Amino acid sequence: MSTAKEPLHTLVVGCLVRNANDEILLIRHQKRGWEIPQGRVEEGENLIDALHREVREEAGIEIEKGALAAVWSKVTAPPAVIFTFLGRYLSGDLAPTGDSAEARWIAPDKALEEVSNKVMKERLQVLLHFDGMINYRSYTLKPYQVLLEQGLGES
Repeated sequence: MSTAKEPLHTLVVGCLVRNANDEILLIRHQKRGWEIPQGRVEEGENLIDALHREVREEAGIEIEKGALAAVWSKVTAPPAVIFTFLGRYLSGDLAPTGDSAEARWIAPDKALEEVSNKVMKERLQVLLHFDGMINYRSYTLKPYQVLLEQGLGES
């Protein structure tokens, strides 16, 4: 019987939310700066409920979930699998809480200028250019390096 510890991964959900004016929702995280709403899936919670909860907690709004656009696999400690979706604003006023210090709508062409974290900038770029094929990327941190990139879908 093996005594090796089973690998654990944190599950994370994120969402590129657009409003009726096609603006992008960005939240300002206390440590990482501007990014899309995202956060950990809690124990016993499904991905979709976690997605709605995270957007509500970080921006104060309700969304309609769209397509799964990208899956990211961070293989350096602590490992994580990040499911990123597209979404549409439904209701509510921007009211950031928790880890987000601020939330705002911004034009898509200006959004990338606001995001300074390299990982978050690349994530936003992938989501902004979603073409219907789910993008998969495996990466490391320190230094940030994409190890594998491929589309997930029909072959």
